[in-house]
Amino acid sequence: MITRHAFRTAALGAAALSAALLLTACGGAPTDTGAHPAHGATANTPAHDAQDVAFAQGMIPHHQQALEMAGLAAGRAKSARVKDLAARIEKAQAPEIRTMSGWLKSWGEQPPMTGMDHSAHSGMSGMTGMMSGDDMADLEKKKGAAFDSAFLSLMIRHHQGAVEMARTEKDKGRYAPAQKLADAVVQGQSAEIAEMKKLLDSGE
Repeated sequence: MITRHAFRTAALGAAALSAALLLTACGGAPTDTGAHPAHGATANTPAHDAQDVAFAQGMIPHHQQALEMAGLAAGRAKSARVKDLAARIEKAQAPEIRTMSGWLKSWGEQPPMTGMDHSAHSGMSGMTGMMSGDDMADLEKKKGAAFDSAFLSLMIRHHQGAVEMARTEKDKGRYAPAQKLADAVVQGQSAEIAEMKKLLDSGE
């Protein structure tokens, strides 16, 4: 004989099974919400625009020339402070080149060519603050105090160009990491400009 308790248990079980089937039919069963994102979804990709691309493509060769200039200081500069400044420029800007090259590759854009010679510089001298091939060749010929003076004068102009480019990115760019880097360029290179002007005025 089926007891009242057993009958009640069976009835409750049947009701639970019916409810579960109903939820499944209506789409109420648990699903993997992260496994199938919508086609073309870019929720995890920070947005960028044409200005961000232009900033990276312009600032990479700009930084590369600064590294080339700074690399001359170790064997040509007289002032220890000029040598220290050049070393700091190399330390700061080399990683930024790698960062910006990574952005461009992730965006499907071509990073600028590396290892440019003076003839390539002459074609880019119209870019803000860039030295011409003649400027670079002349700097290579100098040593001692004459090098220090020329290096500081040229690097001030070069940094001023970079700051101008970075401010344009801050005003018009969209990619947050690029704007953060641009802010670092404005702050860091503005401080170095002030430092170089003092060195130039002191004759060190």
